Amino acid sequence: MRNRFVIAIVVLVSILLVFSATSLAQGGGQRQGGGGQRGGRGQAAAPEAPPNPNFDPHDFTGYWIKNTVRPKESPPLTPAGVKAMEGRHPDYLTPKPTEVNDPMYKCNPQGFPRLVWEENEPIEFVMTPNRILQLFQWERTIRELWMDGRALPSGQNLENIGPNWYGHSVAHWEGNTLVVQTTGVDTRAWLDEYAHPKSMDALFTERYTRIAPDKIEGELTIDDPKMYTQKWVHPKSTFTRMPEKDVTFFGWRGLFSGVTDAICAPINEIDDFDKKIRDPAVNGK
Repeated sequence: MRNRFVIAIVVLVSILLVFSATSLAQGGGQRQGGGGQRGGRGQAAAPEAPPNPNFDPHDFTGYWIKNTVRPKESPPLTPAGVKAMEGRHPDYLTPKPTEVNDPMYKCNPQGFPRLVWEENEPIEFVMTPNRILQLFQWERTIRELWMDGRALPSGQNLENIGPNWYGHSVAHWEGNTLVVQTTGVDTRAWLDEYAHPKSMDALFTERYTRIAPDKIEGELTIDDPKMYTQKWVHPKSTFTRMPEKDVTFFGWRGLFSGVTDAICAPINEIDDFDKKIRDPAVNGK
């Protein structure tokens, strides 16, 4: 019994010594590392890491659709702007549909900024290292936003390149906002459904900010001193991510936005006219 008691005492003392040594080692380590909240000599406590966002604000990958904001009232037109609108007959001013002369109704491209900022059309964003692509179901159009640092064409350089239906665009990041600048638009396309004009060397500035996993806030500013007496800032719009079920085309993911094959082909328009109007008129049924 006595031997067992002695052995028990020895074991207990050993355990206490080991525990004390471990505690001292841990305490010393804390003091050398900065002493927890109090901090070490000349050192502040490490700041807490900010919470990780559940989305990347620089990644717009996916299919988006905009809530339509169509500002009808523009800044005052310059004399050149007034002249450019002469002879234009938009829907809202024309009592007879046959007198409307919107170029879009003849299968011409809607052009920029109309396709992006007026039409309620799906847009797919594709992110690449040197450019961002906007893909549209309408006319299966592609728009390139160059991110490689190139300068926006101007002056004689712009004249040499010439206009595009959707202009020439460069882009860069300002914090979490994608800033896109476009010029060199084709003036034959109306700026909007109200027949507002635009000049080839007008400067269009878009700002896109992803404010939530499924929301992008966008804003458009038009600087066109040839046509308007002041800058034209459109109301902010919201682009909402489209559900997966809404971006398929007859069971397949479409080539671009894929909701429909929205190509305005003259042959289709003629066939449709023949079936609905010409043939019934000729055949009497």
